Amino acid sequence: MYCPFCRSAETRVVDSRSTEDGTAIRRRRLCPSCSQRFTTVETMSMLVVKRSGVVEPFSREKVVAGVRKACQGRPVSEDDLALLAQQVEDQLRASGQAAIASHDVGLAILGPLRVLDEVAYLRFASVYRSFESLADFEAEIALLRATGDEVPVDLRARPSSTRTT
Repeated sequence: MYCPFCRSAETRVVDSRSTEDGTAIRRRRLCPSCSQRFTTVETMSMLVVKRSGVVEPFSREKVVAGVRKACQGRPVSEDDLALLAQQVEDQLRASGQAAIASHDVGLAILGPLRVLDEVAYLRFASVYRSFESLADFEAEIALLRATGDEVPVDLRARPSSTRTT
């Protein structure tokens, strides 16, 4: 770690603390060269491996953007989308893997999206699973009807004033 004041490569950690949500570590550092103190925040990076083999950092914004398209015209608020993206990120981080396949990101989106809005879920699933015929939609709708009440409680999104039931 370089000192931001004198650019010395030698710094010493004085104090380390985990953030409240446990996703980052805050370190207080001291530079022995110039005696200045500074703080760094370390977070675990999570990478997404795409089908083409390209690796890029996980982005909550990309999750929201993709789900927003599926929710277009639906009574889903920006807060609902942000909460869904947080749930997806939490689920992926809980896997403990540093590199996640893009396929797994899509799977992680489907559960919370189904709870949020079933129409948006069908739209997203049709693109994600490459539906090719009406039969694909019918099979997915039949599955939704058959397992409608079996959605885990921890995946249920908070009620929104903009959503209707």
